[in-house]
Amino acid sequence: MYLNDVHIAYYIGAIILGLFVGQFIDWCNKRLPEHKKVISLDMFREWKIEFKPNYLLMFIMAIIYATLLYFFGIQKNIIENVDLIKFGFLAPLLISVFIIDYKNQIIPNRLNLIIFEVGIIFTFIYSLSNVAIAINMVLGMLVGGGIFLIITLIGGMFYGKETMGFGDVKLVAALGLFFGFSNTIIITLLSFLIGAILSIVLLLVKRKKTNEYIPFGPFITIAAFISMYVPFELLKFVLMKIFTLGLYGA
Repeated sequence: MYLNDVHIAYYIGAIILGLFVGQFIDWCNKRLPEHKKVISLDMFREWKIEFKPNYLLMFIMAIIYATLLYFFGIQKNIIENVDLIKFGFLAPLLISVFIIDYKNQIIPNRLNLIIFEVGIIFTFIYSLSNVAIAINMVLGMLVGGGIFLIITLIGGMFYGKETMGFGDVKLVAALGLFFGFSNTIIITLLSFLIGAILSIVLLLVKRKKTNEYIPFGPFITIAAFISMYVPFELLKFVLMKIFTLGLYGA
């Protein structure tokens, strides 16, 4: 039996992998904010003491891996499967960013560094077949990090306090290595749009007060996931319609 030209056995494998990865993310989310090693010699002893299944994270990762497989399919060689593989690595890291930043208002440097390191590896892999793609990824890193750095510095000058954490700057810079120049611009615009909408909702339902800090990492994460699944041209069209109040293409 096939689903979108991919045998059902691959989906079963992706779901099983997602279950294990989801539980491992739960372990990472407890360790990283406390600056503890995720993998150590006494890992299994500590995990045995602290182990408690996180069925929600397991389910989320199983769904993410199955849907990534559906959208990207399985191609004939490794190079053609790079997008599927890189997003398979990126997805659990983004979930960790979302949860840790939402709970602790911080994105651990180690987590951003891992995203950056994995991004560098895949940029190098792209360069083996197409240098232009690798250059595009590096531009994505520079532009994404640059935009958020400027916003952070200007916000600090105007308000006299940190309006956006440098963890967000590092995150978007690292994501640029996965999405490239154009998609990083889309993620930037989309994250601010999502941030504006959800912040208003949180204030209206009184989950947050006007003087409370609202972490931006979750908005970047949502925008990145949307960019994984939705074609660039469609996102560009929708965002242009929104930001030009419907005048784009009229």
